[in-house]
Amino acid sequence: MNELPMPTLPMQDLIWRTAANTPRRPPPLPAPVQGAIAEEGLEVAWARSDDEVREAQRLRYRVFVTEMGARIAPPHGTLPGIDADLYDPFCEHLLVRSRGRDGERGEVIGTYRMLTPAAARRVGGLYSETEFDLTRLRPLRARMVELGRSCVHPDHRSGGVILALWGALAAFMVTNGLETMVGCASVGMRDGGRLAAGLWRQLSATHLAPIEWRVTPRLALPVDELASCGQVEAPALIKGYLRCGAMVLGPPAWDPQFNTADLPMLMRIDDLPARYRRHFLGA
Repeated sequence: MNELPMPTLPMQDLIWRTAANTPRRPPPLPAPVQGAIAEEGLEVAWARSDDEVREAQRLRYRVFVTEMGARIAPPHGTLPGIDADLYDPFCEHLLVRSRGRDGERGEVIGTYRMLTPAAARRVGGLYSETEFDLTRLRPLRARMVELGRSCVHPDHRSGGVILALWGALAAFMVTNGLETMVGCASVGMRDGGRLAAGLWRQLSATHLAPIEWRVTPRLALPVDELASCGQVEAPALIKGYLRCGAMVLGPPAWDPQFNTADLPMLMRIDDLPARYRRHFLGA
């Protein structure tokens, strides 16, 4: 992966909504950044229209509902085949598209959504607060964003798409003076939660955040009641977070809507290992 020049996004472009409540999206990533963080055949950009947001929401529906069996409850009037919630209009949506050999723009194959501090204040909080008590994170919130709804098309899960997304997110954070990312890393519950419980036991011994940042689940997965399944392997996305310096903030919550166990995680730009700073930020 090439080194990343940092985009020059002014702070006001973090805000989607003016005082008149009119949506406003951030500008696309500058062309040099797109070429640097994306492998050949990929394009990375921020959604700038409702149509582009819906493309991300259709991918989310395919992954979360069709593939994983989530039982979503979107707002009234949501189009069929769309995964949407009340936080979406306040979020920035990052997209990765495929590009054909002739340069033709393809479908959205990867996405993240980001809720900035200002947007979190307007919507009334973070999505993660529906699952966890985040009281101890208050000192971080002025420069803390929430990441969520990450997914990659099943035909493009070799790693390049998620690295392209992470590179764009890291550059955006640094350029705009944002320091901390939080979110929930989901683990499937098809085994009744044993994998998630085992993963929590392992990570609580090696990657647990300091006590002043720990959070508690509102609907806890009963980890103490779930039999040990021995040494477990973390899902690829969680492995990637840990390699980037992420910490686990507390035991997992159970999300009955998506039927997942959600581990609360925090990652700081300052904690990025040197090799990832070079990859993502050219620093």
